Amino acid sequence: MTPEVAHSFVPPQPPKVLLVDDDRSILRIVSHWLRSEGYEVVLASDGAEALKHLEADCPHFVLTDWDMPHMDGLELCRRLRQMKLPHYVYVIFLSIKAGLEETVAGLEVGANDFLRKPIEKFELLARMRAGTRVLELERRLSRMAYTDPLTGLMTRRAFYEALGREWERSKRYRLPLACVMLDIDYFKRINDVHGHAAGDTVLAAVAQQLARGCRASDVVCRHGGEEFCVMLPETDSLGAEQWAERVRQGMHALQIDIGGASVRVTCSFGTAQRHDDTQTCEQLVDQADQALLCAKRSGRDKVVRFESLAEADETELREDHREGTLFQGVLARHVMTPVVACLR
Repeated sequence: MTPEVAHSFVPPQPPKVLLVDDDRSILRIVSHWLRSEGYEVVLASDGAEALKHLEADCPHFVLTDWDMPHMDGLELCRRLRQMKLPHYVYVIFLSIKAGLEETVAGLEVGANDFLRKPIEKFELLARMRAGTRVLELERRLSRMAYTDPLTGLMTRRAFYEALGREWERSKRYRLPLACVMLDIDYFKRINDVHGHAAGDTVLAAVAQQLARGCRASDVVCRHGGEEFCVMLPETDSLGAEQWAERVRQGMHALQIDIGGASVRVTCSFGTAQRHDDTQTCEQLVDQADQALLCAKRSGRDKVVRFESLAEADETELREDHREGTLFQGVLARHVMTPVVACLR
C-alpha cells in the first residue's frame, strides 16, 4: 500500500452496485445490463437483506425499489445514511411511484436520483454515468479533507473514523485488532541542523517506508508532528510486535538524500492489542502510545508491547506481595521499576 492509496476513499474498479428489488425479473434484467457495462452487481430482495450487504462490503451505488416486503426502499435509504460507511454511496430509487410527493420524501431521506419503472436501459446507464461523476467529485473532496498533504497518508480524523469501523467489526466477530504508534527519533535535531524543509523530506520518506510495509487492509496515518499511527486488523499482540520490528529494521536501511547529504533515521514503536477490557478505540491508541513512551525513555530505536508492561506490572505485584512491601496501597519497590517509570 502506497501513501497515495492509504485512505478509504479511492474506489476500486469496477464500481460495485447493490441492486435491491423483490421482483426477480427486474433483478435479472437490470443486473445483466449493468454487468455488460462493467459494473460488479450484488443482488438483494428487500431492504433488510440489503443492509447486511452494506455492512459486509460497501457498494458505490444502491439501486433500490420503493415498495418491498420487510423493509421498503425509503427506510433502507434512511438507515443507509445513518451508517458509518467507508465512502459515499449514490442512491437511485427504481419505482412506479415517482410523483412529487414520492420524490420529495426520497430526497429528504438522502436519495440522489429517481428512475421510473418500466426502466429504459439507456436512461439507466446515463444516470449511472452521472452518478459516477458525482462519486468522483466526492472522492476528490474526501481526499482533500482526509489526506495529509505532506505524506499522502490518512489524517488523524480519517484514521479514527476507519479505526471506529474496524473496532466494531473486531468486537462483533471477535477478531483481534492491534494498533502501533511510532515516532521518529531525534526529529527535532534534524530540523535544527538541516532545516524544516529537510524535516518534511524525512517525514515523507518515513511515510513511504511505512506504507510499503502495510497490507491492503492496514491503515496508517500521520498522527501529528513526527508521530504515526497504524491500525492492523486481524492482528494480535505478537503479530503487531513482529510487524513493528520488521518496519524498525527497514528504517535502518533507509537513506534519505537532503541537499546531497545522506541522512539516516531510526524510529521507536509502541504496540497494543484490543482486549475484552479495552473500552474504546481511543484507549487502544493510548495504550500503544504508553508503550511508545516507554520505548523512547528506555533508549529509542526499539519496539515495546503494552501487554509486556502489564505483564511486568503483575510480576512485580506478586513479588512485592510475597515480600510484604505493600504499604497503604502503594508498592514501594514496584513504582521504582523502569517499566512503571516508563508509564509515568
